[in-house]
Amino acid sequence: MSASSRRVDIAAILADPEQRRRLTVTGIAGDQAREGIDTTPEQAERAYRIVTERERVAFFKLLPTRGPDDRRERFVAALADKEGIRFDVARRDFDAIDGRPLAYEQLGLAAHVFREHPGLEPAHARARLGPHAGRDERYVRYWWEIAPRDGSKQFTWERFAKGGDFCRFYADVNLVVHWDPVRMTFADFLGRKGRETSRPESVDDFFRPGLTWPRRTQRGFNVRVLPDGCVFADKGPAIFPKREDDIAFLLGVVNSTLFEYMLRALTSFGSWEVGAVKRVPVPVTPRDFRPAIGEIAMALHDHKRRWDEGNEASTAFKTPWILDAGWIGAARSLPDRLQALLAAEAAREAKLQRLYVDLNDLVFELYKIRGDARRAIEKSRVEAPREVLWPQLEGRSVDQKRMEHVWRLLSHAVRRALAGDTDGIVALPPCADEPSLVERVQTQLTALIPQSDANQLETEIANELSRSVPGYRRVRGGIAEWLENVFFPYHTSLHRSRPILWHIASAQGTAAPAFSALVDYHRFDRDRMAKLRATYVRDAMETCKREAALADRAGDADQRLAWQERREEIERLDERLAGIQEGRVHGKEEGPGDLRILTPWKQPGDRPRGWDPDQDDGVAVNIGPIERAGVLRARR
Repeated sequence: MSASSRRVDIAAILADPEQRRRLTVTGIAGDQAREGIDTTPEQAERAYRIVTERERVAFFKLLPTRGPDDRRERFVAALADKEGIRFDVARRDFDAIDGRPLAYEQLGLAAHVFREHPGLEPAHARARLGPHAGRDERYVRYWWEIAPRDGSKQFTWERFAKGGDFCRFYADVNLVVHWDPVRMTFADFLGRKGRETSRPESVDDFFRPGLTWPRRTQRGFNVRVLPDGCVFADKGPAIFPKREDDIAFLLGVVNSTLFEYMLRALTSFGSWEVGAVKRVPVPVTPRDFRPAIGEIAMALHDHKRRWDEGNEASTAFKTPWILDAGWIGAARSLPDRLQALLAAEAAREAKLQRLYVDLNDLVFELYKIRGDARRAIEKSRVEAPREVLWPQLEGRSVDQKRMEHVWRLLSHAVRRALAGDTDGIVALPPCADEPSLVERVQTQLTALIPQSDANQLETEIANELSRSVPGYRRVRGGIAEWLENVFFPYHTSLHRSRPILWHIASAQGTAAPAFSALVDYHRFDRDRMAKLRATYVRDAMETCKREAALADRAGDADQRLAWQERREEIERLDERLAGIQEGRVHGKEEGPGDLRILTPWKQPGDRPRGWDPDQDDGVAVNIGPIERAGVLRARR
């Protein structure tokens, strides 16, 4: 055996707490033996604990029992620590969880980690709490609510990280905040009670890349990348590594089950406070250890972001999944595309879960927690949510996901049809010498899937829509019925009650309307409202008048009456639209009959007179008079 093969890495051994303990205990027993003192392994272990950890205390987990005999058995077992319900903790270790004296279980298993490694801050990064803007309805919007700006306005809309749903590694920043780039604060913001200053907290850290997390969530600690160019909020604190190239490494560490286990010792469940996150220990590792953790973390991030490119409501959206060759391969027909897509999603999700297991293995190794200690930590921790590719449909069945893909395809075709229209107004029945919405959607579908026969594709879609799937309305009338009765409620749900395509109709519920049209919110200004009434609604009334006259000449009284009733229904719709256009008030101001745009933060004199929406006020404000007038095609 060569000299090099016999070399022992003493530094590595001493850096391992378990190895160091074994060497010390063995040394104590040897020293005592040389002095002629017979020492048992248990006595040497006790001496080690006294020297290194001083006084220890014991805690017992409360367990349900079934009578006095069972209580006695449980107590004896606890004294012997046979059931893992007794935890011996050194008193000094409570310094690590000052203010949380009940976290004895975490301390019993991971106390040495708090002693031996520095906290996340200041060793590795800075964690910062963002500001509280005060009035979200005034300053915050979803990104799709805001139309592209021409640069003539003083204020901008900046991406806003404000917590959100549970999702580790990646989550779309789908909010924007009204921002004053000159004053470097929220638009018109002059502070809040107790902090009368226009300068928000942590403003010097805005627009920098880092990490962020939702400060309140019962599902667990979940950290995601904070992209460059974002403002962050009190509900979405941020971590800024000392070195920007450490973002991936820290993203992996803080999303591990071990990091959350230690964090639970410092904070209340469901409340992931900045002060506690700062104190969680993170080893100062050799540079060559970091890439492995960072690589897996970014792989998890990239897989999720790649999937989000098919999500219509995401800022990353490119095209629906069912049209993306990267997911469906060479599949042509709609059934083949759906089958390939569902298989690809399942395979990618399984890969995510394997990667997360690998990441946790690396992090446990990083902290040198192995064997029994690791098994005890994994057994005692709260079950963490699995990694999923499509968090919006987590827990849904294969049939539900299949139907969702069909609805997403139709939704995309509708958006393209509206985007390609000159005025952003498309009637569902043929009107004003323009193709109907159904015809336009069919044209878009043919363009999107050119390899399929148009008639065959329409049949395949109709077959899918007619299936009975929990949570999805069964549609037997094909694309036309889906557009009339399903699209708008679905679009509203997909866009979190901030729809940007509004379905205006003369009848609600499931009744067939005499007139209905989709309008593009971003273009539906004063002039478009006037055009809707003067061109589309007027043309529909003239059609009813003409058809009633033809039925009268033909002696068909029933048809004549039906067309007259349709015309009267459209006239009632026109009267409601006129009320919105003019800003009429029926009854009490700001009551259900007030058809003005009621912007809460504006003085009455500063609000629009009639239909003249300011898109910076958001969908919730501007859609108000349309809702109160009862002209939205809402399902009842």
